[in-house]
Amino acid sequence: MDTSRTTLLIIPTYNEYHNINTVLDIVFGLGVPGLSILVVDDNSPDGTAQLIRERMESEKRLHLLERPGKMGLGTAYIAGFRYAIEHGFDYVMEMDADLSHDPKVIPTFVANMEEADLVVGSRYLGGVNVINWPLRRLILSTFASKYTRFVTGLPLHDCTSGFKCFRREVLEAIPLDEVHSNGYSFQIEMNFKAWKRKFRIKEIPIIFTDRTLGQSKMSRKIVLEAMFMVWKLKVLSLVGRY
Repeated sequence: MDTSRTTLLIIPTYNEYHNINTVLDIVFGLGVPGLSILVVDDNSPDGTAQLIRERMESEKRLHLLERPGKMGLGTAYIAGFRYAIEHGFDYVMEMDADLSHDPKVIPTFVANMEEADLVVGSRYLGGVNVINWPLRRLILSTFASKYTRFVTGLPLHDCTSGFKCFRREVLEAIPLDEVHSNGYSFQIEMNFKAWKRKFRIKEIPIIFTDRTLGQSKMSRKIVLEAMFMVWKLKVLSLVGRY
C-alpha cells in the first residue's frame, strides 16, 4: 500500500443515527494512512448531522456536507466527488452507512489501487456473497448485473455495487454535470463512463450483509430507472456520447 496517498471515504446518510457511530469507530480504528471521511447528510430528522458535528470536534479527519433535504444517492456522491477533487484527494471511495459494506475491507481497496483506476467490490465474483437478502431481491440484483453486461458490454460481475474506490483522475475525466441518475443506475453509469474512457477497472470480492437496523432505501422507481439507464448508455455510446 502506498502510504503517501490520501483517500476520502464518502458516506451518504439519511437517518443513520444508530449506525454511523459504529461505522466511524471501525473505519478510524483501521489506521489507514491518509484516510479521511466525508459524511453527506440530507437533513436527517434523526439527528445524524448533529452527531457528526459533535465528533468533528475531536476528529479532524471527519468532515460533513449538509444538504437541505433528501436529494438522492447519486447527487450525494456527486457532491462528495466535487469535494474530493477540490481538496486534492488521490483516491475517492463510496460506502454505505448501514454496515451492509464491511469497513474492514477498506485497506484491501486502497492496496488494489496501485494497479487499477477503479476498484469495485463485487458480491458476485466467484459465487454469491450476500447475507440476509430475500430471494426476490437477490434474483433482481443478479439479473440487473447480467442485464447490464448484456446490453452495454460492461465487463463486470457486479455492475450495481456501491462499495468502490476511484482514482481522482477518473472523476476529473467524467463530466459530473451530465450524471443525473440515482441508486442502482448511478453505479452503472459511473462504471460505464470509466470503462468507456479506458480506465483500468478491477473487481475484488466482498461480502454484502443487508442492514439490520433501519429501513432499506430500495424502491421500485430505483429499479426501473436502472433498467432504462442501460439502454440510454448503450444508445449514447453508439453515437460517441458517454
